[in-house]
Amino acid sequence: MNNKNKVLKRIVLFTLIMSIICLIVMLVGTFLTQRAKYVIDLGTMELVQLDEKIEDGTPIAIIDTTLGEIRAVLYPEYAPEAVKNFTELAESGYYDNTYVFHSEKGVYSAAGCPNKDGSLSDGFDQSRELVKRETHQNLWPLKGALCSLTTTFDQTFIQKFTGGGTYYCGSRFALLNTAEVTKEVTDEIYKLSESEELSSAFADKGGIPAFAQNISIFGQAYKGLDVIEALSNLETEEKTEQATKPPVEDIRIISVKIGTYSAEEEKTSSENK
Repeated sequence: MNNKNKVLKRIVLFTLIMSIICLIVMLVGTFLTQRAKYVIDLGTMELVQLDEKIEDGTPIAIIDTTLGEIRAVLYPEYAPEAVKNFTELAESGYYDNTYVFHSEKGVYSAAGCPNKDGSLSDGFDQSRELVKRETHQNLWPLKGALCSLTTTFDQTFIQKFTGGGTYYCGSRFALLNTAEVTKEVTDEIYKLSESEELSSAFADKGGIPAFAQNISIFGQAYKGLDVIEALSNLETEEKTEQATKPPVEDIRIISVKIGTYSAEEEKTSSENK
């Protein structure tokens, strides 16, 4: 009987030790995964948003607003799910006659919602709001960036203790203008990334450094920056009980058209204006 008890105790002890080892492996794996997610390789980083030459055939979005037109390059190679979600909604006509529902003074605007307060309508396909956040070392929150707004955050039981988790984005989008980018800010960016090119990009172009690697960027405006500036400087309603800042005057997205870039068509379009 004593021998049986000893064997049983050994089995229980062995099981406990293996469980602890498995837990440690899971914790370490989670930690390393979260760390690896945000590694920026300066040797391969390309600031594609600074490219002035756009190749014919590049996917673009033409965002027509009541304040003017914005044209943006899309980046399906870096943010495939965000581009897919945005493109499918645009091609379905979902964005037609939707609202600009938030204007953050001088910084950014948020748009693409059927309701002026930023809420979604009943019956909207919630899968459109659960697109995993995509970040890439080639995309940064520079002025003119087209971004997908974060909708929710999910953590596993282990991640509640170790940190990390999954952010999801959705149908509503943001157009970035710029926060105040001082020399102290660019110096801090350089310290964090050791990239003079990146810190210079924020200093020269503007943007919102605090959003870096914290938001899904899937496009970059190459026309209509004046419209983006106007959208982020609207007079807004004073309602402290709501998170959004809707413009006093109704400002709408008339339509979003998806197409491909053509230098010849761009030239003709500019000549006709």
